[in-house]
Amino acid sequence: MRTLVVVGHGMVGHRLVEALRAEDIENSWRVVVLAEEPRPAYDRVALTSYVDGWDAQALTLSNSDYLGDEQVELRLNDPVARIDREARTVTTASGFAQPYDALVLATGSRPFVPPVPGHDLPGCFVYRTIEDLDAIREAVEKAKAVKRGRAAAMVIGGGLLGLEAAKALRDMGLSPHVVEMAPRLMPIQVDEGGGSLLRNLVTELDLTVHTGTSAEKIEPDGDRLLTKLTNGTELDLDLVVFSAGVRPRDELAREAGLDVGQRGGILVDLSCRTSDPDIYAVGECAAVEGRCYGLVAPGYTMAEIVAAQLLGKKGTFPGADMSTKLKLMGVDVASFGDAHAATEGALEVVLADAVSGYYKKLVVSPGGTLLGGVLVGDASSYNLLRPLVGRPLPAEPAAMLAPEGSGAAGVGVEALPDEAQICSCNAVTKGAITEAIVMQGCDSVAAVKGCTKAGTTCGSCVPMLSKLLDLCGVQQSKALCEHFAYSRQELFEIMKATRVASFGELIAKHGTGSGCAICKPAVASILATMDTIAGEGGHILDGEQATLQDTNDHFLANMQKNGTYSVVPRLPGGEITPEKLIVIGEVAKDFGLYTKITGGQRIDLFGATVDQLPLIWRRLVDAGFESGHAYGKALRTVKSCVGLTWCRYGVQDSVGMAVELELRYRGLRSPHKIKAGVSGCARECAEARGKDFGVIATEKGWNLYVGGNGGTMPRHADLLVSDVDSESLVRYIDRFLMFYVRTADRLQRTSSWIEELDGGLDHLREVIVEDKLGICDELDEAMVKHVENYADEWRGVLEDPEKLARFTSFVNAPGAPDPTISFRVEREQRVPVLLGVPEVVS
Repeated sequence: MRTLVVVGHGMVGHRLVEALRAEDIENSWRVVVLAEEPRPAYDRVALTSYVDGWDAQALTLSNSDYLGDEQVELRLNDPVARIDREARTVTTASGFAQPYDALVLATGSRPFVPPVPGHDLPGCFVYRTIEDLDAIREAVEKAKAVKRGRAAAMVIGGGLLGLEAAKALRDMGLSPHVVEMAPRLMPIQVDEGGGSLLRNLVTELDLTVHTGTSAEKIEPDGDRLLTKLTNGTELDLDLVVFSAGVRPRDELAREAGLDVGQRGGILVDLSCRTSDPDIYAVGECAAVEGRCYGLVAPGYTMAEIVAAQLLGKKGTFPGADMSTKLKLMGVDVASFGDAHAATEGALEVVLADAVSGYYKKLVVSPGGTLLGGVLVGDASSYNLLRPLVGRPLPAEPAAMLAPEGSGAAGVGVEALPDEAQICSCNAVTKGAITEAIVMQGCDSVAAVKGCTKAGTTCGSCVPMLSKLLDLCGVQQSKALCEHFAYSRQELFEIMKATRVASFGELIAKHGTGSGCAICKPAVASILATMDTIAGEGGHILDGEQATLQDTNDHFLANMQKNGTYSVVPRLPGGEITPEKLIVIGEVAKDFGLYTKITGGQRIDLFGATVDQLPLIWRRLVDAGFESGHAYGKALRTVKSCVGLTWCRYGVQDSVGMAVELELRYRGLRSPHKIKAGVSGCARECAEARGKDFGVIATEKGWNLYVGGNGGTMPRHADLLVSDVDSESLVRYIDRFLMFYVRTADRLQRTSSWIEELDGGLDHLREVIVEDKLGICDELDEAMVKHVENYADEWRGVLEDPEKLARFTSFVNAPGAPDPTISFRVEREQRVPVLLGVPEVVS
């Protein structure tokens, strides 16, 4: 048996081992993996997501520990220090010596740190590994503990990695500055127009951008860092992060006498073999015929080529698709092919809308062949366009770029040829996916992933997998969970038709088992909606329903990271009297609550324990407040500008309309949360087009937009009707919401619901404006019943001793404080104590 030694255990090194073990049916190779990092291979592409939950295990690649595979030995935290080519052995830093028959260098790359004076001071970091982020997190928490204002940081590098680092810092609560030497952000991926819009979009997201400059020096200033830029700007910072690109890790190869590229990297031929025939190199450390590739997809291709070579098969590197699609701070950015129109004779077709926030460019040949493109702000067409590079476009370029719902000729996945790549990360073609569906019986996205590996890396192609399943005639399961063979929509209709009044009755007649954390809250939501529509007005904590709720609904408040809860009273339209404002301040002061004005024009009160909730509600309810449903899948808020009442540009009473709509739809239980906005003119100060439904005033009345949302996949709402009067506006919103509540799936926002409707926005307009299905009277009546039967959930608890009894931290010691909850003071308010951060008194 021969021994393969793999030096490095990143994503590409792991892919090599996976590929070899999958094809080595005779177990002809024993594999020894020698890793520098203290953990098995993880998804470095998704490194920024580590900040969301600080759970390293969530990033770990599947089977990367090789447990149960006796052919693979993994040694962690022991990097290779020396290669002896003559003896064909490698020696690690600990002194462990391992002979090899074949050696693969998968050492990746290291962060490039510009030689700025002061780059090695305490408080300066690189952004590459989980350990790097842990170190940055520790520094951030220390900075927050001693600083009354918001901590500040600088990221040197405005490319892909730099903006990822800036997002991570912002998510940690810092105010990041990004410094980029080039005249625009992401200069490799986007052009001047795309870079300009990208800068505007990220600036709106609390990022300060400095382009066309660089750091001149970094100096210590007490416990802070003073940085001077070459344009004269001085920044007072808490920490600095270098994310200015990478350099191939080729030092082992150099010391072993292997050939390296002129600009670095281990020189390999098209079979990924180095100047030593027994040694290969793959991934970012490899310079294929002199060129290094900094993306994971080319590295995966190299890994599979080497695995084939080791098993006596042939394979050569075919070149790399350098296309990229990512979401930076919630902003879609994509580039593919000849994005900068470098091809002789190339023509550019640009569609830009700064108001809606997108920039789209296609580069085509004079004959109409797609050469490349840039997408910023809206990259929804990337999955369709990228596989068409090098092929004639199936429609006019402008039609290919037009927003959905604009009436432009629609072109879908059916237009792609079989050889077009659907998954560029794993080089999976449309033909391979179709074959897996038709010939191998893959009948779900999960099955296609398992069979082809498509969609298992970055996941951007998953929507295309679903569409291919539909195209092949596969009926995909819409079951809510393992306990019900029905979708949420189907369960709604069943409960409506049969008058099922409890979860127990429903699962006994139409399901199996005892239910789970998926179906119980979903059915609870349907029951709450059915009660109000039927005129019964039940409380969500009545009887069996109380046991179905998730934590937030169970206590009618949002649980926070330290086990306390937040209280959000409703402020319709953001309007509040001075007297009520004083009450909120007094409640917050008396209970020691952290107060925060939200983006939805409400006031959030943080830090309440379970037993304090009814006491707080009593004070607020007595002052005329009610629940804002911040905890529920329901209407959250209707944001508004001051409109005609105060603003010299306003043309309608946006505040009055917002108040009317919020009071009308409060408490409406739905598949997901609902947010809305009303702007008094086209200047859109209420950001109505970023909401589930948005209203914008015109000289003639109101425009109604539907299907917008923020979050991880931002989407602008689409125009449903224009210039309607107030009565018609309310009627159409009534129908829109009721139709959504009845037909959407669990946890489906209005944006994806509309996109998945057969016929999309046009069908929605036919249903709720033209009454194509003849159900508008029913929808109207259902909303009238909801409005008539609304009751405040906080008041419902206060008036019921049985419900009140639920609100205690400890059943056996009512009123006793929770010893696990503690606070510190930051910017004159109490905030949760974080692990390892000392309490600071100010």
